[in-house]
Amino acid sequence: MPKLDFTPNYAPTLGVELELQLVDGETFALTPAIEEIIKHVPENLEHRIKPELMQSYLEINTDICRTVKDVGDDLRRVLSVVEGITDERGLKLFWGATHPFSSWMDQKITVNDRYYLLVELMQDVARQLVTFGLHVHVGVDTGDKAVMICDRMLKHLPLLLALSSNSPFWEGRRTGLHSSRSKVMEGLPTAGLPRQMRNWSEYTWLINHLVDTGFINTIREIWWDIRPHHNFGTVEIRVCDMPANLEQVLALTALVQCLVQSISDEIDEGTYHSEYHPMMVQQNKWRATRFGPDARLVSTLDYKQYSVQQTVDQLIELLLPMAETLECADELRSASLLPKTAGSKQLLALYEKTNDHAASIKQMIEQNNWQK
Repeated sequence: MPKLDFTPNYAPTLGVELELQLVDGETFALTPAIEEIIKHVPENLEHRIKPELMQSYLEINTDICRTVKDVGDDLRRVLSVVEGITDERGLKLFWGATHPFSSWMDQKITVNDRYYLLVELMQDVARQLVTFGLHVHVGVDTGDKAVMICDRMLKHLPLLLALSSNSPFWEGRRTGLHSSRSKVMEGLPTAGLPRQMRNWSEYTWLINHLVDTGFINTIREIWWDIRPHHNFGTVEIRVCDMPANLEQVLALTALVQCLVQSISDEIDEGTYHSEYHPMMVQQNKWRATRFGPDARLVSTLDYKQYSVQQTVDQLIELLLPMAETLECADELRSASLLPKTAGSKQLLALYEKTNDHAASIKQMIEQNNWQK
């Protein structure tokens, strides 16, 4: 495997990836329509609107953005084009991390050699990956720092999952989890919480070992909840469910950008990093998976339990000076609304009222319209 050279970024630039569901506009079932959509994407957006593992996925990537506002402006432009294409074909975009009733067994793999190799290697573990997430990239300046930030960000990942939780149903059933997606993803041998590593050299050795021994085909098969991205020169946060709407995406992006840049500054200043047991993060991730925005998370500082609302409000207060510097204070403050408006809560309430998955999806799409 070639040497992994980290591409440095000297500012906390942003890149955001949305994984959205293609659903039929009448039945609201997943629809394998990505190839038809891609045919009609304008040439200037071909690198921004992409297929994924399943033909019922649609991925939207931003350009490199400086601020969270830039991310919002970028995504609105692309979403407008995409929805013009889908509306003409009787399709809708559903912002959810799993589909409430369409079965993974009915989904079609996208025609791509890489995806076929993945399914051959992983079998049903890969075929079940009908899950949709939000990925946020933040630029950092060195590979060593990227690894250190991944390590120090671990304790914040359960909060991000709780705030974004949006997958309470799987295979037509209420699972009792607010993030069913996170448990499906953890079926992969290289997903979930990463192992703690000390530096870029240790990370590079591990990746080369996994490829050389045939455990993975490429570095792209590392699906940890957070990982360095050497080509982009970023830390990529992947723990989040696909939130219910664009405003939630921007709030989470602001939270992530402020956290990463604050940790980066602490590393530059030589701030002491207190250790905590990895099982604390593991238990908090389970709490977030199970209870979502209603979870009680254990603080790594005093080992006491706090609600998601208390945890995010304390963090917002701490990060507001950084948010002012990064020009995302309004978006960061809006993260305080997420415990009350998380997608899992919305979808569960709608299903309680309608007892009909298709009707619930229809109302979710209507009440979370990004153009409102």
